[in-house]
Amino acid sequence: MSNKSIGIVGLGRMGANMARRLHRKDLEVTVYNRHTEKATDLAKETGMHAAKSLEALVQALPSPRVIWLMLPAGEATQSHIDSILPLLSRGDILINGANAFYEDSVAQSQKVEAAGVHYIDAGVSGGVWGLQEGYALMVGGSQDAITQVTPFLEALAPGADRGWLHCGPVGSGHFVKMVHNGIEYGMMQALAEGFAILQGKSEFGLDLAKVAEMWRYGSVVRSWLLDLTADTLAKDQVLADIAPVVADSGEGLWTAQTALALNIPAPVITLALQMRWASQGRDDYAAKLLAMMRNQFGGHAVQKED
Repeated sequence: MSNKSIGIVGLGRMGANMARRLHRKDLEVTVYNRHTEKATDLAKETGMHAAKSLEALVQALPSPRVIWLMLPAGEATQSHIDSILPLLSRGDILINGANAFYEDSVAQSQKVEAAGVHYIDAGVSGGVWGLQEGYALMVGGSQDAITQVTPFLEALAPGADRGWLHCGPVGSGHFVKMVHNGIEYGMMQALAEGFAILQGKSEFGLDLAKVAEMWRYGSVVRSWLLDLTADTLAKDQVLADIAPVVADSGEGLWTAQTALALNIPAPVITLALQMRWASQGRDDYAAKLLAMMRNQFGGHAVQKED
């Protein structure tokens, strides 16, 4: 009989909605969050169980326990693993759903597996739409561990037979997710640049929302990112209130670094990452120096800051 009980640690935008989706699929979910009111509020909303401590969470789950961490990568995830590992028993399963660097996950798994606890690294994509549409899940770990958590993967994914993949051993899940996010950087950059060019040809008076909507059908560039772009432009084509700053999660950098280490050219992903850095003001000094060079050799005017 497969396990139907799972614990979710971390109730941010992803974790809370993953818990909701699992609960809606008639699985038994116990939730914990460092700020316990988040867990309590979610339990009141859904009827699932809220634990007030990691100890209570572990005690509430039947063996073998399945605990899914949906926390920021790095210290937040590591500190929770350090706290929860001594509470677990041999055969329990710990899933790291953070956007973690795959080599860190491999190293992390060694300590967990040494304690007799299965470790699974899970790359999770779907964002705020995951509750409704399902999550794309890229998981790494032993076949035995994956088999035990398959009911949860099937419930979270868009379908039991699609949208999730056992990629290989520990580390492979986060590796595939890392490359997925690198591709995402490039696709987003290409769409943004294309629409900027369309918007710049002002004499044609193009309706960008209609262009985007038309491209959604039959076009080779149709995609979910285009769907989201079309929705944005239908609401606001000017974007006057939006600051031109794009954050980066780190996964694009890891993808570019891995490509360099493997001697695989990845110019689109790398340049898309650098454009995000540029939007964060990291090219301001270089741009100022370029302006001064033009002034020095050609006498070109330099614009002053207001």
